[in-house]
Amino acid sequence: MSNNNIRKSLIASAFVGAFTLVSGVASATTLAELQKAHAQTANASAQSQEKINNIYDQSQELLADYRALVEQTENLKVYNDHVAKLVADQNETLASLDKQIGTIEGTKQGIVPLMYKMVDTLEAFIKADMPIDQTNRLARVQRLRDYMGNSAMNTSEMYRLVLEAYQIEKDLGTSLVTYTDKLTVDGNELTVNYVYVGRVALLAQSLDEKQAWMFNKASGQWEALGQEYLESTKFAIRVAGKQAAPELLKLPVLAAE
Repeated sequence: MSNNNIRKSLIASAFVGAFTLVSGVASATTLAELQKAHAQTANASAQSQEKINNIYDQSQELLADYRALVEQTENLKVYNDHVAKLVADQNETLASLDKQIGTIEGTKQGIVPLMYKMVDTLEAFIKADMPIDQTNRLARVQRLRDYMGNSAMNTSEMYRLVLEAYQIEKDLGTSLVTYTDKLTVDGNELTVNYVYVGRVALLAQSLDEKQAWMFNKASGQWEALGQEYLESTKFAIRVAGKQAAPELLKLPVLAAE
């Protein structure tokens, strides 16, 4: 081969090698860009999916809030309907009470004068009755008068107290009670033990148990009892004071006229 041919072959080989080198560099550059673009695409896709997921989660939360709000609204409507019924019922009750109050006021106008008459009658009865614990009984009447003049006491409470006082007087007719108080005999004031058996007998005995008296309702006077009644009077006082068991009592009783 001539030198010219050899030189041409070398030049051709140099061109081929240079082309190959350039093609290899170009291919490497394109692959890197593709990989980079793929990575960017994948990253953008991941970010988009994350946004989609966030939007979905938010939409689910909003849906749950909406459903909860709808349920609360329905519950509130039911509650408001219930309250409206209660208010209507209360209004009817208030109207009824207003009507009743008007009736009560009219009733009070009749009851108050009646109570004053009842207290006056009770006092007159006690003074005309046997002097059974008369001091406390008259004091009870005075308390009733004080209550009647007390603005803090309502009418129903006053009426209850008046009826209670009448009940106490009624119970005296079946009671066996003893108490200690003063007794004036022949101008002398003595401390004695009283005992009364209903309204059948009212007796008194000195503290030394040597004297006894009986109240004579017909004469309104105290009369001395004989020695034969001292023990029975003493026993009656013990029974009334729950110091002895009840049994048949032998007591002086005025015969009916």
